[in-house]
Amino acid sequence: MTIDEIIDHLLILPESSRENLKTYITEVSYPKGFCLMEADKIISQVYFIRKGIVRAYASTVDNDITFWFGSEGETIISMKSYVQDKPGYESIELLEDCELYQIDTENLRKLFNEDIHIANWGRKFAERELVKTEELIISRQFKTSTERYKDLMRDKPHLLRRVQLGHIASYLGITQVSLSRIRAEIK
Repeated sequence: MTIDEIIDHLLILPESSRENLKTYITEVSYPKGFCLMEADKIISQVYFIRKGIVRAYASTVDNDITFWFGSEGETIISMKSYVQDKPGYESIELLEDCELYQIDTENLRKLFNEDIHIANWGRKFAERELVKTEELIISRQFKTSTERYKDLMRDKPHLLRRVQLGHIASYLGITQVSLSRIRAEIK
C-alpha cells in the first residue's frame, strides 16, 4: 500500500496538508523476527504497514500472549507512549519481512498544532484505534473461541494463510489442540 492510500483511508487531506505530512514520513524495512517495539519502553514513532504482517503481544512468566495482528495499511502504535509518553505494555514482532512508513510522534504532534486538517486526520486515527480496541475487548468477553475464529476467517482470512497457528491460537486465547479441533469442526 502506498502512503497516500493509507493517509486517505483515514481522511482525505487537502494536497498541501498531505504533502506537509509526507515530508516527515520515511520508509524503513526490517526482517522477519525483528522486534520493532519492546514492552516497558517509550516508543517515539508511529508506523504504517506498507507490506508485511506483525503481531502485538504481552509476555507472561509462561509464554507470550498475542492480542493483535497488523497487515498492509494498518498502523503500528504504542498508544500509551503516543498519548501519555509512558512505556507501553506491548511488544511488536514482525512475522514477515516488512516495509513500513515511519513518523516520529514529536513531528506528528507538531503538525497537529500547525494544521487543522492534519489534526482532524489524527483525531480520526485515534478514533479508529479506539474502536478496534473496543471490538477486541467485546470479542474476548462475549464470544466463544469458535466465534472468534469464524470472525477471523471472515474479516482477515489472509492472516490464516500467513501466520503460524501457534500465534493464531494465542490470539484466540486457546491451545493449538483446541484450534485444530475448531478448524476440523468448521470444515
